[in-house]
Amino acid sequence: MTTMTEASVREFKMPDVGEGLTEAEILKWFVQPGDTVTDGQVVCEVETAKAAVELPIPYDGVVRELHFPEGTTVDVGTAIIAVDVSGGAAPAPVAEQRPETSKVAEEPKSEGSGRQPVLVGYGVATSSTRRRPRKGPEVPVQQASTAIQTELNGHTPTAPAAPAPAPAGADRPLAKPPVRKLAKDLGVDLTTVVPSGPDGIITREDVHAAVAAAAPEAPEQPVAPAPATAPAAVSYDTTRETRIPVKGVRKATAAAMVGSAFTAPHVTEFVTVDVTRTMKLVEELKQDKEFAGLRVNPLLLIAKALLVAIKRNPDINASWDDAAQEIVVKHYVNLGIAAATPRGLIVPNIKDAHEKTLPQLAESLGELVSTARDGKTSPAAMQGGTVTITNVGVFGVDTGTPLLNPGESAILAVGAIKLQPWVHKGKVKPRQVTTLALSFDHRLVDGELGSKVLADVAAILEQPKRLITWA
Repeated sequence: MTTMTEASVREFKMPDVGEGLTEAEILKWFVQPGDTVTDGQVVCEVETAKAAVELPIPYDGVVRELHFPEGTTVDVGTAIIAVDVSGGAAPAPVAEQRPETSKVAEEPKSEGSGRQPVLVGYGVATSSTRRRPRKGPEVPVQQASTAIQTELNGHTPTAPAAPAPAPAGADRPLAKPPVRKLAKDLGVDLTTVVPSGPDGIITREDVHAAVAAAAPEAPEQPVAPAPATAPAAVSYDTTRETRIPVKGVRKATAAAMVGSAFTAPHVTEFVTVDVTRTMKLVEELKQDKEFAGLRVNPLLLIAKALLVAIKRNPDINASWDDAAQEIVVKHYVNLGIAAATPRGLIVPNIKDAHEKTLPQLAESLGELVSTARDGKTSPAAMQGGTVTITNVGVFGVDTGTPLLNPGESAILAVGAIKLQPWVHKGKVKPRQVTTLALSFDHRLVDGELGSKVLADVAAILEQPKRLITWA
């Protein structure tokens, strides 16, 4: 993604390194002004909400200027480095911390131009939704985006101008039926709401923001006039508190979990099961030559048990399409594994896990975990999951009530496996016991279906031979 600013200078823009990402943080520059670069040479490393990615330059030349220092969050489509392709221009000094207002403006995109060429990922796809022409100006949206970006980068945002009401006769604001109902219930005029969704669609958050903005006008009682000066920055004792900017994986995780918790009605069911036979099978598989060099642990058999349970109850492997008002049943299983990494919680998934043999599944699990711990998980590996497993037992926790990964209908939490007294064949004996918890989206998964899936997983772990008889 480049632009020509002079005859011999090209501006390389921040590409969309994933699907639909809007910004990325520059972690490290590998070049400085005056350095010679060649086509395909990596010039910087950036971190998005999904992964850390190295960006190559697409042409030969000499670095003229780095527009942003390390640690800056930059919008997709903003120029980040200037390269003199003639190779003879004198370089400018590296940019200091630039105010957000000095960012290079993103060039307007003409409608129907299709996908924009990018170096990493799949590019910025033109939305299939055709946006109706609007008569109102787009300035409020840009101001809101700039204010949010400025605040995320640690600066005090300037107050954006109040959105002007839509002129009479303007087109109907774009919003989904549930959002329109919410606006009606809260008494919000959608024509006064600044949209933040794709193609100018008004979201629930936009409606709530409009309510919050109008809240100070409600009281009739006189109040003391507010001081004209800008509010002072929050002060705190750095020896007693540490403030960590919310960005990257943490920012994406927070948004996803809030969206999941307040969109899908969660139900969680629990079952405690004797997994002694499963643990014995794990030890036997470790000695099997088919698993030589592979990591064999209880998670492998738990994953296989869930895959068999999904095969017996396929309707659990589905998602809710709110826009189309449809339930989408998936005939494939992309099995997500929640992984705690130094960058935060991520959920990469094993594509088409239902088609893999047990050794193949063991190999895929090993690669997934090692890649996640090294921080090398690609954005594509975290796309398209259908169901997830989270193993909280590794932290010594008995179980939990996991939140659904957005776009999925079920998530299985596995607790710690402990030696406990258990009634076995009429006698109390020490047995290996764990507790499983299954959270599911009650919009499309009834209690009966969720209970059957959880019961099947428990039955397989109690009697692992069911992996053969049920598969």
